[in-house]
Amino acid sequence: MAGQARDDAVVRLSDVTVIRGGATLLANLDWQVRAGEQWAILGPNGAGKTTLLRLLATQWFPTRGSVEVLGERLGAVDVFEVRPRIGFASAALADRLPFSERVLDVVLTAGYAVIGRWREQYDDHDVVRARGMLEALGVAHLADRRYGSLSEGERKRVQIARALMSDPELLLLDEPAAGLDLGGREELLGHLHRLLISPRAPATVLVTHHVEEIPLGITHLLVLSRGRAVAAGPLTQTLSADTLSAAFGRRLLVEHRDGRYFAHSAPDG
Repeated sequence: MAGQARDDAVVRLSDVTVIRGGATLLANLDWQVRAGEQWAILGPNGAGKTTLLRLLATQWFPTRGSVEVLGERLGAVDVFEVRPRIGFASAALADRLPFSERVLDVVLTAGYAVIGRWREQYDDHDVVRARGMLEALGVAHLADRRYGSLSEGERKRVQIARALMSDPELLLLDEPAAGLDLGGREELLGHLHRLLISPRAPATVLVTHHVEEIPLGITHLLVLSRGRAVAAGPLTQTLSADTLSAAFGRRLLVEHRDGRYFAHSAPDG
């Protein structure tokens, strides 16, 4: 996204290209996320959304260009010092969480950035915070249940509570509503709305394929297609039929109702 660099940048990408296995996954991307902004990243399969999130999570490095996360440039900093400042919820991480573990422990272990409770010690403050995160996501009553016994929607909310446990400065959510039925999706989006509008909310980047999965509280949108930015800016200015049609390669219409957005194909003719 074009613009002059400012000191409140939480994320800053400058001319970033990522090439893996001979394929260009991101190309010449300029983009910034500033403190107080809540971003959605939207685009079709293969657009580069997951690649971008891996850069922000300090899991991957760019082939060319500069990536700064929380004021630190990748390649010039020990990423293990940056990662505790980032909250991350993704399907890949969720698959590693022990199904036999108590929900409370699933959240608590994020304080040590470990998966599966072992010999680490937690004080009363840690327990109070973990329970508070579960309450904020509407699953406090599940604290003593086994994680594997939860529904998919309940697990999604526990994963987000875990991502918030360390009081991150940057929150990354990779398709948080994927796989949920309509009721589960709407319940999750309601909790995300309350989280995003909180004065204490960290800068957030949420990846999705679907317009209807963008929660209220998102302020900005980056649209990707084939590794390139189609558009980036305030949500109300960026989420348009023309932008989505260009990204998804078909004529689409966009509806805006009660603060939410919905997209569908334009009728033939």
